Amino acid sequence: MKIALMDSGIGLLAATAAVRRLRPDADLILSLDPDGMPWGPRTPEDLTGRALDVAEAAVAHRPDVLIVGCNTATVHALPALRARFEPALPVIGTVPAIKPAAAGGGPVAIWATPATTGSPYQRNLIERFGGDATVTEVPCPGLADAVEQADETAITAAVAAAAALTPDDVTTVVLGCTHYELVAERIRAAVQCPGAPRLVLHGSAGAVAAQALRRIGSRPDPGAPPEGTLTVLLSGREGALPPPALTYEEGRLLQAVMPAR
Repeated sequence: MKIALMDSGIGLLAATAAVRRLRPDADLILSLDPDGMPWGPRTPEDLTGRALDVAEAAVAHRPDVLIVGCNTATVHALPALRARFEPALPVIGTVPAIKPAAAGGGPVAIWATPATTGSPYQRNLIERFGGDATVTEVPCPGLADAVEQADETAITAAVAAAAALTPDDVTTVVLGCTHYELVAERIRAAVQCPGAPRLVLHGSAGAVAAQALRRIGSRPDPGAPPEGTLTVLLSGREGALPPPALTYEEGRLLQAVMPAR
């Protein structure tokens, strides 16, 4: 079994770790774009072109499924990716977990990049899946970039700034950027009010990993032999995980895996 994941940077680590935990025997192909990152400031057309190139590099390794481990790329490039590769290759997008968050009933905050916050895409998801829950959109300037660089000072400042914009009565936070899942507990600590019930966080990694397995007719098998290999592509060139990836638990989970043979 070969599972490919793509993103401009290390935001795909959360989904990659989720796949590794569900199927430690799966061969993983990670396709990043250090030459073109960050994708967020690019025009939709430019981003789509970069995403197609990164996907083509991964598809050359003949995966069984391709996961788009990036919310922004899903918004702008998923239709083009599916048009290019499906039905021969299933393509799984990453969507903010608004539906399960709203099902909890309490006030919800969606932490997302400034470009996504207030966008027609996110507003449509809130309208479709928000139900009766009170939903607050919280922009998080600089947080994804800080996580990408593992810049502790910048992460702390960005999380604090977003927490200050989050209403005190929020019971649930949707992590609307895959990078944010790498610092989920820091976000929880910043938003959690003393004496309040434990804050609920909703990321997308687990659901995306499970959906990828379903699309290829496979099942989770966490007890499978941990023999899955890892191939890292950097703008199409074989390489290694970027050093900042190894500061996160999700990156360290992959560090010991030998490159694909």
